[in-house]
Amino acid sequence: MIVIEKLLKSFIRKGLEILTKLTRRKISDHWVETVYEFFKFGIVGLSNTLLSYMIYLVSWSGIKWLGISGEFRYLSAQTIAFIVGVLWSFYWNNKLVFTESREERHIWKALLKTFASYSITGLFLNSLLLIIWIKFFNLSELIAPILNLIISVPINFLLNKFWAFK
Repeated sequence: MIVIEKLLKSFIRKGLEILTKLTRRKISDHWVETVYEFFKFGIVGLSNTLLSYMIYLVSWSGIKWLGISGEFRYLSAQTIAFIVGVLWSFYWNNKLVFTESREERHIWKALLKTFASYSITGLFLNSLLLIIWIKFFNLSELIAPILNLIISVPINFLLNKFWAFK
């Protein structure tokens, strides 16, 4: 793991050095660490996306099997997937991503803040953006969620880094 971490940080440093030549700014170790955290955050987010979707499908099927239909079925499945996804992300972000202040972190407070930050980006912001992309810009319902990721992932990273896991 340490070898992979060193390789990734070296790769990140090289990428930032290219950017510094373009912007004529100096990079610091802090920037390398922050970009590395963002990379790990993205890996956790990818695993969370896959897990949440699988939980959604299983929940949706189970609720359908119980004979429940309509909006309740997919909204309930979405709620279950959201809760499991946030718990998954919290565990791995706490263990792998935001580790520098873990010793002094109040775990329950951080968990509540994580739920709040994912609610802001995962429920409120993404829903609002979906409506905007689809209704006002006529984007495909399949493309709009991908565009949302470009906006919501960095915001979620900042909320988690500077608020939930601080």
